[in-house]
Amino acid sequence: MARRLRVEWSKGRKVTADLAVPGDPRGPAVLLAHGAGAGRRHPFMAGLVARLVAAGHPTMVFDYPYMEEGRRAPDRMPALLACHRAAHDRLAAYGWPVVLAGKSMGGRMASHLAAGLAGPAGLAVYGYPLVSPSSGAVRDTAHLRETGVPMLFLSGSRDRLAPMGLLRPVVESLPSATLEVVEGAGHSFEVPARSGLTFDGVLDRLAAVTAAWLGGLRR
Repeated sequence: MARRLRVEWSKGRKVTADLAVPGDPRGPAVLLAHGAGAGRRHPFMAGLVARLVAAGHPTMVFDYPYMEEGRRAPDRMPALLACHRAAHDRLAAYGWPVVLAGKSMGGRMASHLAAGLAGPAGLAVYGYPLVSPSSGAVRDTAHLRETGVPMLFLSGSRDRLAPMGLLRPVVESLPSATLEVVEGAGHSFEVPARSGLTFDGVLDRLAAVTAAWLGGLRR
């Protein structure tokens, strides 16, 4: 059963977070941020949390302010990062090493936070939005070279926001970065029926790869 938390990210403004802790936590803990269009309770988020907790990792999810307040448009980056930082600090207070993780926009925010934060154990991103969905422009990734932590990028081969021809060179240029590609999957890790994969099967794979990578961080 997850613990419901309220995280104050700005004076008088709070967001909701859920912290799930396994019976025998092995760490590091994972802070998982949601994408632009769905909050912490989205099936992708819930499914990944359940699997990471089953693998022994305390995992916390939270809503960004716009999602908490029922607004459709995401907050600007300073507000997103302030909220993300507050959620990180709340989780880190339990004493576990913290890996910053996130889906799409949440992963991009996690990467910016990792570049300016001392002490994260690593960075894991599910569907890094290298290409802006609004403008089609390729985003600057210079900050990724400033993180100094192990990084895991998980991406679908059909992700229109992270074409392999663009994403692979970025990952290969980073020290201690790994790329896991799910063949046939799109940006939300949806797969065509002909692939023989299911939503749960894709989540199983993402979680297994993540858990193995997290286990390597402990050594």
